[in-house]
Amino acid sequence: MRRLFFAALFQQVRIVWPIFSGILVVMVGSGIVAGQIESWRIGETLYFTFVTGLTIGYGDVTPKHAIPRILALLIGLCGIVLTGLVAAVTVQALGAADRDRAEQNDGS
Repeated sequence: MRRLFFAALFQQVRIVWPIFSGILVVMVGSGIVAGQIESWRIGETLYFTFVTGLTIGYGDVTPKHAIPRILALLIGLCGIVLTGLVAAVTVQALGAADRDRAEQNDGS
């Protein structure tokens, strides 16, 4: 079952990879612009981007200017879409693995 799941998962990821990578590019690009405006180091910028994108929001690195705050909203929305996409792909792969297993059991 595990092998069937991972095979289906990789097939699903291959299908949605352009969307997935596009969302990541928007998130990281927005984070870099926000980091430049706020004069953050690259580590702080990436940390802020992924903590915001995962909607964790610790609050230890926060934007002070208006444009980075707007970009933080965009990063958060992209993170929500990305989380939904990962969940949808996983559910789809579980369903495909279950169907494949049922077909194998019917065939034996």
